[in-house]
Amino acid sequence: MNKKVCVITGSSSGIGAASAELFARRGWDVCVNYSKDATAALRVAQNCKSQGAEVLVERADVSDDAQCISIAKRVEERFGRCDVLVNNAGTTKFVDLKDLAGLDAADFQRIYAVNVIGPFQMVRAFAPLLGRSAKAAVVNVSSIAPLLGGGSSVAYIASKGALNALSLALAKVLGPQITVNIVAPGMVDSPWLKNGLGAERFAAMARSYESSSALNTLVSPEDVAETIYYLGAIASKTTGEMHVVDGGRRLGR
Repeated sequence: MNKKVCVITGSSSGIGAASAELFARRGWDVCVNYSKDATAALRVAQNCKSQGAEVLVERADVSDDAQCISIAKRVEERFGRCDVLVNNAGTTKFVDLKDLAGLDAADFQRIYAVNVIGPFQMVRAFAPLLGRSAKAAVVNVSSIAPLLGGGSSVAYIASKGALNALSLALAKVLGPQITVNIVAPGMVDSPWLKNGLGAERFAAMARSYESSSALNTLVSPEDVAETIYYLGAIASKTTGEMHVVDGGRRLGR
């Protein structure tokens, strides 16, 4: 009950998993959330436990408000507190940006349900618990996609832009008790992106990304996790800000 608690949505792999393991390594208890892959989530949980953390593993789809409320109740029952909420769960549909016919209203609604409505519902469900903490934070995982006008699809780009706007509004509403900040990763070397793009296309895009980035590199899940930890655990006087982690892609070469 004395250790701080971090809840991370979509934490069975990639950025979410790296974040859960980093918080655990630095002395926090964690809630690992997943929507499909229980095996991967349990693997992350075991890695966290090996660092001395107490771990709660919860299956939930953040687009379902009742499931968000259920996670909050389970976290309160298990830990009695929540100090940091990381809204990392996200989805997309890989469609060439010029292929406007490749997206329909249902695609937008599904993507917005997870990428925008989901974070709002999680914040609403956890606000009472976060409000009890002397120092609480929400970190929303966005993307550089709306900053560049490029990404996996027009719907994804739009959803992350909406998440950025939502985060600014929530930072005003939840202050001064709770900070709300955004981390905006560039191209992340993760299984999620590799699976979505396919190995050959991923490799080609990675080469292009590196050649046009000031630091000549992709971003790792661990790189993003470090920034998430900073915004959640350290940056107590920062709110309503976006921290870009893109290897210098937006700056260019």
